[in-house]
Amino acid sequence: MKVRGKYAIYSLVLLVTGFMIAFSYQYTKEERIQPTNDQWKREDQLRSSILSIQRENRKLQSELEEAQKKVSDMEDNIAEQEKRSFNFVEEIKKLRKVVGQVPVEGQGISVSLEDSSYIPDAENPNDYIVHEEHIRMVIHELYVTGAEAVAINGQRISHTSNIACVGPVVSVDGVKHPAPFVITAIGDPDIFSNSLNLTGNTTDQLVNDGVQVRIQKESSIEIPPFIAREG
Repeated sequence: MKVRGKYAIYSLVLLVTGFMIAFSYQYTKEERIQPTNDQWKREDQLRSSILSIQRENRKLQSELEEAQKKVSDMEDNIAEQEKRSFNFVEEIKKLRKVVGQVPVEGQGISVSLEDSSYIPDAENPNDYIVHEEHIRMVIHELYVTGAEAVAINGQRISHTSNIACVGPVVSVDGVKHPAPFVITAIGDPDIFSNSLNLTGNTTDQLVNDGVQVRIQKESSIEIPPFIAREG
């Protein structure tokens, strides 16, 4: 009986202890599952803060995209202006070359015109010397075939230069030059040569007029700026 009573007491103690443990566990579980009012308030505040931050981020993102678009438009405008400025500068450079304001250097051609070394008896000597029209003929052909700059005996000329015979010499913008006349031009030497030597073209006409013609392709020619002269 004493042993049974002892086991009964142990059983009762274990039962009560198990009940207390189970109750404590359930209570703790419920406490964890069901948040308090303070926890609800904190969670609500956090949700509100997150939503506010998200709205602010969307606003900032929109402002950033708008700013990036403005920057992109400005970059496009600047690039376009730079392109126009570059083209404008290049055009000015070309015009300065055309009007002769700057020296020019490059490949090209030289055309030498000399009076005929043989004048038949009883012939007019004037028919066997270089005249202004011969020089003009060559210069015109060179300009037509793309000459960037042209000079006569080293003197730069322009499209409006005055070339005239003055007795046995030729006056170029008031400067007198004796024969031979070396006309130099900067541009494609092959194009110049082919054009001048076309059958029936400039060279044939010059030779028929008794003018001695020598054409030489040049790898490098220097032509100084045009100098306007009075008279």
